[in-house]
Amino acid sequence: MSAFLMIWSGQLVSLIGSGLTSFALGVWLYQNTGSTTLFSLFYLFVTLPFTLASPIAGVLVDRWDRRLVMILSDTGAALCTGAIAFFLYNNHLNIWLIYLATALISTFGAFQLPAYLAATTQLVPKQSLERANGLIQLADAASNLIAPILAGYLLGMIKLSGIILLDFASFFVSMLTLSVISIPKLKTSNDETNKKKSTLIQEALDGWHYIASRRGLLGLLVYMMCNNFIIYIAIILLTPLVLSFASAENLGMITSMGGVGMLLGSLLFSLKGGLQSQIKALFTFVFLGGLSILIAGLRSSVLLIGFASFLGFFGIPIINSASRVIFQKKSPLHLQGRIFSFYQTSETLALPLAAILAGILADRIFEPLMVQDGLFANSIGQFIGIGKGRGIGLLFICLGLLLMLTTVLAYCYRPLRLVEKELPDAIN
Repeated sequence: MSAFLMIWSGQLVSLIGSGLTSFALGVWLYQNTGSTTLFSLFYLFVTLPFTLASPIAGVLVDRWDRRLVMILSDTGAALCTGAIAFFLYNNHLNIWLIYLATALISTFGAFQLPAYLAATTQLVPKQSLERANGLIQLADAASNLIAPILAGYLLGMIKLSGIILLDFASFFVSMLTLSVISIPKLKTSNDETNKKKSTLIQEALDGWHYIASRRGLLGLLVYMMCNNFIIYIAIILLTPLVLSFASAENLGMITSMGGVGMLLGSLLFSLKGGLQSQIKALFTFVFLGGLSILIAGLRSSVLLIGFASFLGFFGIPIINSASRVIFQKKSPLHLQGRIFSFYQTSETLALPLAAILAGILADRIFEPLMVQDGLFANSIGQFIGIGKGRGIGLLFICLGLLLMLTTVLAYCYRPLRLVEKELPDAIN
């Protein structure tokens, strides 16, 4: 665990740095454009390159030293972050440069995550995988809690350029921790040696064939893809929803309440070493996530949306950790880079579509429904209010109901419900 904890500490610092930049850029984009569609496109460039690069990244993660992959990924992301700072300092930063740099950082991230998860399986004993994944989610939670508060404070002091430079420095902390640890090399069989002579696409498909031949894992993959599509639309539109009636400081407070929820959910998972049934925990907290999205759409209230943010984000580390632990235990070590690449591809496959649809659904469909003379102003508007942001509120209600329905249908699929019992573990 000592080597894992060293990696984890560096990733924690890097995540906080990236969280500062992400929050600050999001506020800058929305305040400078006033367009929900352009704001949503930012998330398209976060997810699409990640999705496209993931299958090939997984093959290379299984071929190469996983520690080296993580170092190279951090180096590339640091250079892109430095480029944003350079253009900002010279007053040449624009939306499309931000999109381009974000796309490159996203591509490097496609290598980082499967290498990190596969290295965790190598370093951590099987009985401690739940705690390790809880700690990984804890780092995400700490970033979501600390970054919005700190970014809101620092924006007034050192402005966007200073925040980006802090993010640039955080990558070097991550690379330093990676440089002082070692990850044992995998023993390669003759079959695997021969496969290295095949094409990258053929090797990438090995991960897909392993998942597709096991209905429980395939069901989990599809279920997580549907969940992420719905949840991601809500996450993208949270900023416009809050800024439609409140300030950036209020947005930071609501985001931080979500961070507190993630922190407590991560602590629960890591301290308990997971829950007795990972798949039941996943179903339960996805359903509660749908309920929280529905609640957030009911009123233009900072306190109500803050409570919904806390409730929804409390379950996210449990959902992510539970699904990852299932895949780690049910997948052989030599395939985990490829398998986790398809896992993360399935999670993000619908996200580019969500990034495109979020702005269109909000600006062109739901917002017009809830204006003064809108179609639903005299019906649903009597309960949730009318005016700016109330169309997004109605969309949140619909998304919450859809997520709860998806969970009920997934529970009815027997291979997914019994995946832990019917599918044997692939690691010792």
